[in-house]
Amino acid sequence: MHPNDIVKQAHHISEPFRITDGAGFQLKSVDPGCTLHFDSGDKPEAKQALADGVAMLSALQDKLYAQDRWALLLVFQAIDAAGKDGTIKHVMSGVNPQGCQVSSFKMPSAVDLNHDYLWRCNNALPERGRIGIFNRSYYEETLVVRVHPELLQRQTIPPELVGKEIWKERFADIRHYEDYLGRNGIVVRKFFLHLSKGEQKRRFLERLDTPEKNWKFSANDIKERAYWDDYMQAYEEMIQHTSTPQAPWYVVPADNKWFTRLVVAAAVIDTLDGLDLHYPEVSADARSQLEAARRQLEAE
Repeated sequence: MHPNDIVKQAHHISEPFRITDGAGFQLKSVDPGCTLHFDSGDKPEAKQALADGVAMLSALQDKLYAQDRWALLLVFQAIDAAGKDGTIKHVMSGVNPQGCQVSSFKMPSAVDLNHDYLWRCNNALPERGRIGIFNRSYYEETLVVRVHPELLQRQTIPPELVGKEIWKERFADIRHYEDYLGRNGIVVRKFFLHLSKGEQKRRFLERLDTPEKNWKFSANDIKERAYWDDYMQAYEEMIQHTSTPQAPWYVVPADNKWFTRLVVAAAVIDTLDGLDLHYPEVSADARSQLEAARRQLEAE
């Protein structure tokens, strides 16, 4: 497929799931099992679209790295078993590791807790010319900490600053932070992998029934599943309050892993294509030096 056709296809695949204004957004408006016009993961068209997308992403990333002006930050948030790791692995499979960095954020350490909640993520931001991936992120402070407010007690925040409006305040902080990143050439794109409760149950049972997948399962997964409704409300409000044209959320159907990967790849392609990336132009003086080097090599 011609590169221009791949870019057009990427836009059509990703655009239905892009949220730039979250006012009034409801999670129920997105079907976790949606696959657009693709019937199944075995459909040749879907497989070819993903293969074309991975190849196109590799080419765009090469220009991003060479140009060394922009950086791209991809933020992934999801409930357990939604497929974040697999999506990152498959979508970025064709990207040069030198131009990509993945950071996973789990339970904060004592050092992390002695800083503001953006601190550890800020230290992991991608350099210019690179793609940075956050597997979970500062958004955990509006999700797991909100569902389990006792975690706030572990943070060394003056008690008088922890009021009823703390979540709205954190949403505002994050919007301003992402605006700041954008004004410094770090393009932010955020992905919520929208998994149904039934599909999560099926994947948990698969992990229990498959010995080589047992390591993926934790007793804490079942404990957190009991808070499903609380998490869904937290995700919904997160999207409502932090979706902006500069840093949109993509609410990606996640019941079919192949489709999740296709949408994420399409969104990244659509974003990079919009940056007008190109290889650095060589000056006349530098070109003369290249010609001199060619003549010297050919004379050997």
